Amino acid sequence: MSETPNNFIEEIIREDNRTGRWGGRVHTRFPPEPNGYLHIGHAKSICLNHGLAQKFGGKFNLRMDDTNPEKEEQEYVDSIIEDVRWLGPDWEDRLFFASDYFERMYELAEQLIAPARPTSTTRPTSRSRTTAARSRRRAPTARAAAARPPRTSTCSAACAPASSPTGQGPARENRHGLAQPAPARPRHLPHPPRQHHRTGDKWCLYPMYNWAHGLEDSIEGITHSICTLEFEVHRPLYDWFLEQLGVYRPQQIEFARLNLSYTVMSKRKLLELVQEGLVDGWDDPRMPTICGLRRRGYPARGDPRLLRAHRRDARAASTVEYALLEHCLRDDLNLTAPRGWRCWTR
Repeated sequence: MSETPNNFIEEIIREDNRTGRWGGRVHTRFPPEPNGYLHIGHAKSICLNHGLAQKFGGKFNLRMDDTNPEKEEQEYVDSIIEDVRWLGPDWEDRLFFASDYFERMYELAEQLIAPARPTSTTRPTSRSRTTAARSRRRAPTARAAAARPPRTSTCSAACAPASSPTGQGPARENRHGLAQPAPARPRHLPHPPRQHHRTGDKWCLYPMYNWAHGLEDSIEGITHSICTLEFEVHRPLYDWFLEQLGVYRPQQIEFARLNLSYTVMSKRKLLELVQEGLVDGWDDPRMPTICGLRRRGYPARGDPRLLRAHRRDARAASTVEYALLEHCLRDDLNLTAPRGWRCWTR
């Protein structure tokens, strides 16, 4: 039987190891936001990240990207830990939370917006024309951004503790036509306020994705930051923020997310089904959540054949027929599950 061909991410890692780019290290992570239960699309990312670390003798982190207290709950944190553990990956003692780094993000925001700080004149660029065009559609030009009224840039405005007397709004960078990227967003919570599940009411502003993602990877020493394709447009900011701060900079790599035909793969829409009582909770057997599949009888596998098959075209977005998932399940159960007729013949 021939060996399974390497996917393009493995080829990148092999080249990095050959050139000694990361000193032979491979360190990946799975960073879910605890605002819902994981679904089978997340299973692909989990198995891919852990599988790469395992194949190359590296490390794998589990990190909760808990930067939005309005949608996050401890229930979701517990469910994510249970689901990832059921799939098989072992993060050892490397369970992290983005909220662990809020203080460090605050300090780096002060450094970034210091008035006398020299800045690079290199304009961040993306890898493809399609990505660049997409970015232009979403972001104003540098001229339009420069025409906006100036804002007072203070660290308190970027990510201030609740006790800070300032904090008028998110700090913005008006450079390189990057739509004035804001490191943080204000969160004026309702009364009674819904506190962060770990930091309580210490912070009144929380870091934006573009600010938090790269810093989390940098602090943890990640080598290959593997994301789905929709985050490709964020890579220029990922690199630019870390470059300006002068900190360790991992490499972001994008792959195609897992889409199944006739299947809802959005946590927001799945949450609506639960809240409206259209299903019997997150673990309803009809749900594509990992706990729903577990309740339905799917076996725990660290690397299902469905995910391996989908990786062959990991650069391009595509949809997998739901029948393929059922076919892979039957193939697996044929090898592992006891058959009733064998019991009858005894």
